[in-house]
Amino acid sequence: MDTFLNFISNISWWMWIIIILAIVAIRDIIQKTHTISHNFPIIGHIRYVFESIGPEIRQYFVANNREELPFNRIERGWIYASAKKENNYEGFGTDRDIYAHQHIFINNAMFPYKTEEGHPNTIDKSFLPCAKVMGEFNKRKKPYRPASIINVSAMSFGSLSAKAIESLNKGVKMAHAYHNTGEGGLSPYHSNGGDVVFHFGTGYFGVRAEDGNFSMEKMKQLVKDNPFVRAIEVKLSQGAKPGKGGVLPGSKITKEIAEIRGVEIGKTVLSPPNHKAFSTIPEMVDFIEAIAEETGLPVGIKAAIGKLDQWEELANIMLKTGKGPDFITVDGGEGGTGAAPPSFADHVSLPWVYGFGDLYKLFQKKGLSERIVFIGSGKLGFPAKAAMAFAMGADCINVAREAMMSIGCIQAQVCHTNKCPSGVATQNKWLQNGIDPTLKSVRLAQYFKTFRKELVEITHAAGYEHPCEFKMSDIEINVDDHNLSKELSKTYCYEKTPISYSSMQDLKDCMYLGGNFN
Repeated sequence: MDTFLNFISNISWWMWIIIILAIVAIRDIIQKTHTISHNFPIIGHIRYVFESIGPEIRQYFVANNREELPFNRIERGWIYASAKKENNYEGFGTDRDIYAHQHIFINNAMFPYKTEEGHPNTIDKSFLPCAKVMGEFNKRKKPYRPASIINVSAMSFGSLSAKAIESLNKGVKMAHAYHNTGEGGLSPYHSNGGDVVFHFGTGYFGVRAEDGNFSMEKMKQLVKDNPFVRAIEVKLSQGAKPGKGGVLPGSKITKEIAEIRGVEIGKTVLSPPNHKAFSTIPEMVDFIEAIAEETGLPVGIKAAIGKLDQWEELANIMLKTGKGPDFITVDGGEGGTGAAPPSFADHVSLPWVYGFGDLYKLFQKKGLSERIVFIGSGKLGFPAKAAMAFAMGADCINVAREAMMSIGCIQAQVCHTNKCPSGVATQNKWLQNGIDPTLKSVRLAQYFKTFRKELVEITHAAGYEHPCEFKMSDIEINVDDHNLSKELSKTYCYEKTPISYSSMQDLKDCMYLGGNFN
């Protein structure tokens, strides 16, 4: 025994390296799972290392400033700088290819809109409420005018960490915006003072009966116990995977999440594609009306857009009965924070500009566009894109990934693995510890305020007071050179319905804010 121990102690460090490499090589040759490692022992591991850090290498060293997707370095940099209240300007002119296909041009006026002394935007440069009121046309008991045209989109506790949800909710309170819960239910982290839009899907998490069906009693109790819930959104589909139920990997389901959702710990949750509470358009309308009647709140629907025949049926029922959703959130088919198969994210449903244009045009032809609050969701968290969205008929913007970046997301694109390095999209306690909700909430609020301020400035440059006044002729989309560029109305073949709007001062005077806006 002593001889063996002496032999071990006399082995130099480089001999230990050789022994370890030999063991790895033998293991590589014996295993049959990875062909590269089998065919190229030891060396093959280098390939897997580079593959694992490939996104980071491309993100920081290879791709140029405008090349990355889904958000390039310039876009991310603008969000980070805006959230930190740093210099978000750029010098020496744009490095964007302004002749590229689908580049947005906003036609400025010869004389910008002039704000007189005492104007709301001279007092608060980021003051920008929604010009419409949710539930006004359907005469809901508790109509709601969003105090901000930019708000946090549907991202659930479970997909995002507790500290991320807390940061977002505290941030929207500071920014006078609202926080959409996503379909994971209402958690304690949504209860930090911000307005909330309660969102649920086919799993009915948070309002789920023991048999897995929707519970009206739980919905009524939830609204009664949480007066900060200002509207309710029913998810029909989402841009990441329309026609496929939601997915929350089992690795992200903690005891707390399981209790909130009413599911098993550690077991992947697959929400069904279809609702149990309704299966036809008339049944859906009755379902919406029943919730609105029982809660008094505005009720809307969220969906990615593809075929329009059922949407036309909905419009016809709304026209005939005067009933239906108070707001419609249109999600872009380019996907978002949700985990999804690439076949869905890449190919199923239309991108936001196409889907929204088709849907808005349909409701407009029926004379219904004024009674619905249209919400856009799909990479619209930038002032110029928001201006285009308002020109097309959007009344509010919901942002998801942009909001995540404002609180620290680095676009690692591992949201579905529970290994998010920034702690935003993981349930790993160690990784979450890097998030300080007190700091991150301020950054979310500052991003929203900077966004609104710059959108106001763009709006004034175009000669208007509020973005709702944008016409489709104010925005051009590049298809080749300027002689071939088209106004939005000619690109998407409709004219936006003018919104009944008087002035920003009137909006400030008559806003329904529930006492949380000073």
